[in-house]
Amino acid sequence: MRKTALTDEILLSIDKPARYIGNEVNSVIKDLTQVNIRFAMCFPDVYEIGMSHLGIQILYDMFNQMEDVYCERVYSPWTDLDKIMRERNIPLFALESQDPIKAFDFLGITIQYEMCYTNILQVLELSQIPLLASERGEEFPIVIGGGPCTYNPEPLADFFDLFYIGEGETSYFPLLEAYRENKKNGGNKLDFLKKAAQIPGIYVPSFYDVKYKEDGTVKEFTPNVAEAPKTIRKEIVMDVSETFYPKKPVVPFIKATQDRVVLEIQRGCIRGCRFCQAGMIYRPVRERSLDMLKEYAYEMLHNTGYEEISLSSLSSSDYSQLQGLVNFLIEEFKEQGVNISLPSLRIDEFSLDVMSKVQDVRKSSLTFAPEAGTQRLRDVINKGLTEEVIIEGAGKAFESGWNRVKLYFMLGLPTETLEDMVGIAELSDKIARRYYEIPKDQRNGKVQIVASTSFFVPKPFTPFQWATMSTKEEFIEKARIVKQAIKSQLNQKSIKYNWHEADLTVLEGVLARGDRRVSKVILQAYRNGCIYDAWSETFDYSKWLAAFENTGVDINFYTTRERTLDEIFPWDFIDTGVTKEFLKREWENAKNGLITLNCKMACSGCGAMIFNGGVCFEDKN
Repeated sequence: MRKTALTDEILLSIDKPARYIGNEVNSVIKDLTQVNIRFAMCFPDVYEIGMSHLGIQILYDMFNQMEDVYCERVYSPWTDLDKIMRERNIPLFALESQDPIKAFDFLGITIQYEMCYTNILQVLELSQIPLLASERGEEFPIVIGGGPCTYNPEPLADFFDLFYIGEGETSYFPLLEAYRENKKNGGNKLDFLKKAAQIPGIYVPSFYDVKYKEDGTVKEFTPNVAEAPKTIRKEIVMDVSETFYPKKPVVPFIKATQDRVVLEIQRGCIRGCRFCQAGMIYRPVRERSLDMLKEYAYEMLHNTGYEEISLSSLSSSDYSQLQGLVNFLIEEFKEQGVNISLPSLRIDEFSLDVMSKVQDVRKSSLTFAPEAGTQRLRDVINKGLTEEVIIEGAGKAFESGWNRVKLYFMLGLPTETLEDMVGIAELSDKIARRYYEIPKDQRNGKVQIVASTSFFVPKPFTPFQWATMSTKEEFIEKARIVKQAIKSQLNQKSIKYNWHEADLTVLEGVLARGDRRVSKVILQAYRNGCIYDAWSETFDYSKWLAAFENTGVDINFYTTRERTLDEIFPWDFIDTGVTKEFLKREWENAKNGLITLNCKMACSGCGAMIFNGGVCFEDKN
C-alpha cells in the first residue's frame, strides 16, 4: 500500500484532502535507488492554483525526462492543514513520494505574484528549513527561485540560495550537472554556489553587496566573489517549437482553477503596452509551429481526458497561424465535443467569427480591456486601441448574439485626470448604447456590462518603472469618482462596477520595486501571522503596517516617491535584452502622449532581438 504523510484522521478533518495525497493521472513515480538528484518543485499557493500553472508542468516533465533526476511537486497547505502540521510537528512533504521536502537536494519555488511572498516563508518553515539562506547548513536543500517576480529578486534575496532568471528550459541542465560534479567530488554548498554563479541566468544573492546613498537609493551593487558576474543575462528559448512541452500533463483529482489542456501558442507580445511587465520581459515574440501545436493538442487531449483546450498567449490574435489552428481543432475534435478557449483575443471580425464557432454565444461573455477611459490616456499607455475600434467590436459582437461584456480598466495610471476617470463610466455607457441601437427583435434580452478597475502598480523593466503610485486613500477616491460617474449614465442599471483592494495594491507596489531592506518587512509580516495575502479572507493589512513600523521601512519610499532617470534600481544588474535607454525613451513618449507602433509594424529598437542574435520583424521581410 502506498504510504501517505498524513493519517486518515487528519485527511478526514481538513478541506479537500485530495490536495495532499498525490497519485494523480500522469504523475511520475520513480525508483529512488536509481535517482541521484531529487528536486521538489513548489508553487507557493493552494493546490488548485498551483496545478493550473503551465510553467511547473513544463519543468516537471523536463526534469523527469532525466534518468537520474526525480522532480516532485509541493504546494502551500491551506490554513486548516497548516495549523495541524505546526501543532503535530509534521514536516511538509512532496506529493509523489510523500517524503519530507528537507530530504531533497533542491527546493525550486516559482514566484508568480508578489502577494505570495509570505507563503514562501510558510513553505520553508513547514519544511523545517531555516528561513534565512545564511542560516542553512549543508544538510538543507538548495533553495532556488524562478518566475516573473525574479526580475526583481531583491526583496526575497535573504531567503534564497540562488535565483534562475529567465526561461527554465536552458540553464537547468548545466546547473544540475554542476551539482552532480560537486557532489561526486565531495564539494560543499559554497563550492556549488560558486560554480552555479558562472552559469548563464543564475544569480546568487549572497555573492553581491549593496550600498545605499544618504537618500536611501542604491549607490552601487557589486559582486564580492570572483565567480559572480556583474550582470545577469536572462535565459531565453528562441526556437519554442523544438523545446520541452508536456504531452502528459498531470491531471488533478479535484477541479483546478484552469481545468483544461493548456496549449501555449507563442511567447512574448508585439504590442508594447507601457504598463505591462510580461510584454517587456518576454520579448521577443516567438511562435510555435502549427505542426507542433497540432501534434501536442492531440496528444494532450488523448492523455488527459480533458474536454477543453485553451490556447495560451499574451495576445492570441497576433499568432499568425491562429485561423489554421482553430479550424484544425474544430474539425479534428468536433465528434468528441471538445471546447476551445481563446483568452487574450482582440475583438475584431475574425475573432468574433472564431468565437461564435467555439463558444455558446448565449452563455458566454466577451472581454474587452480598454485599460483607460479616454483616448488620450490610452495613447499614454500605448494601448493601441481606439474608441472607434472598441465600439465597433462591441457592435459586431452584439449583432452576433452576445449581450454580456466585461470591461477591464486601470486607475492611477501616469498623467491620469478627472476626465480619464469619468471616461470609464462614459465608455461603458457608450457600449451599452451601441447594444440598444440594434433592432429590438434582434436583441438577446438586456445588455449586461461589468466594468472592473484594478489599481496601477509600476513594475520593473517597464517604461513606467519611474512612475509614482497613488496612495491607498487616492485609489479609493478614484474608485468613488468612477462609481458616481456610472450612476449618472443613461444605462446605469445595465452597468455593474467592481474595483480592486487599494491596500493590497499599495503593498504589491512596495514588493514589486523593493530592495533588500524589504526582506526584513516580509519576515516580520510573516511572524505577525501574514499568510495567503492574495486571498481576501486571509489578508490582514494591519499586520503588514505593523511590520513596516517595527522594521522602520517607509512605504512611501517605494511607492509615491518620484524617481529620477539616473537612479540605480535594485534590479538594474539584470539584462532582459530590452535596454534601459529604450524604456527611458518610452517613458518620455508616454508623458508626451506619443504612440509607439507594434513590433510587426515597425521595429522600435528595444534591443530584444539583438540581445538574442536575431532580427526584427521588419528585417525579415
